[in-house]
Amino acid sequence: MSNLYVQALHVHPVKSLSGTAPDEAAVEPWGLSGDRRWALADSGGTVITQRQQPRLALATARPLSGGGIAVSAPGMAELVVEVPGPDPLEPVVLFGKKIETVAAARAAADWFSAYLGVPARLVHLDDPAVRRPVDPDYALPGETVSLADAYPLLITTLASLDALNSLIAQGDHPQEGPLPMNRFRPNVVVSGAEAWAEDGWRRIAIGDAVFRGVRECGRCIITTTDQRTAERGKEPLLSLARHRRIGKSLAFGRQLVPVRLGAVRVGDEVRVLE
Repeated sequence: MSNLYVQALHVHPVKSLSGTAPDEAAVEPWGLSGDRRWALADSGGTVITQRQQPRLALATARPLSGGGIAVSAPGMAELVVEVPGPDPLEPVVLFGKKIETVAAARAAADWFSAYLGVPARLVHLDDPAVRRPVDPDYALPGETVSLADAYPLLITTLASLDALNSLIAQGDHPQEGPLPMNRFRPNVVVSGAEAWAEDGWRRIAIGDAVFRGVRECGRCIITTTDQRTAERGKEPLLSLARHRRIGKSLAFGRQLVPVRLGAVRVGDEVRVLE
């Protein structure tokens, strides 16, 4: 397989917020540099995502030098948030698992609480190397992940999106399509592949980095949320349920774990090694 290239890169500094599309990104053991190192938590310590608060789609976080972020949202003044000190640690719960984080300054909690209309505090994952292992059912010893749902990176292909949009056009809610790639919040988007080819990628190289293809990415209600309006529909979950059920997953995209670090760039060739 050849003529595969990186069409786009995406980094989401805050989990469930809109992010940025850099031309280049460093690959760290737990994901692209700066990706999903921050998250929001409710008053009980449970991580908040677009599953509970679709309006998070309308908020944007952009990375700043030193690891800080600038956040913006409709009706809100931009807020600069610096990386908090190393303590005290605050546990948050993500998919039933406790993760030690550090709370950002009070101004960030006030900002997000005002925007969402519910109590919310911003937390930072200070050290992914020791804080959060990858799913042990699929991980190799020592593999870790940021505040992404389960794995360090998600890769998708333009051809698979085209194929899915064709299925949506033939389904019960064709008016909802075609869907843009941002519904799926990938880290790496590839051009030149055949539809669903990524299902079989067990090991790939991009730029200086090499990745292990772990498993398909099971999709949730966030994919039904229009990232421009925060309104929800039925697709793509209906079409995925009919045509892309793999085990218990409604599958789109493939989860990756880095096995050799380096840098990836828009335009890099994607080489399928296994």
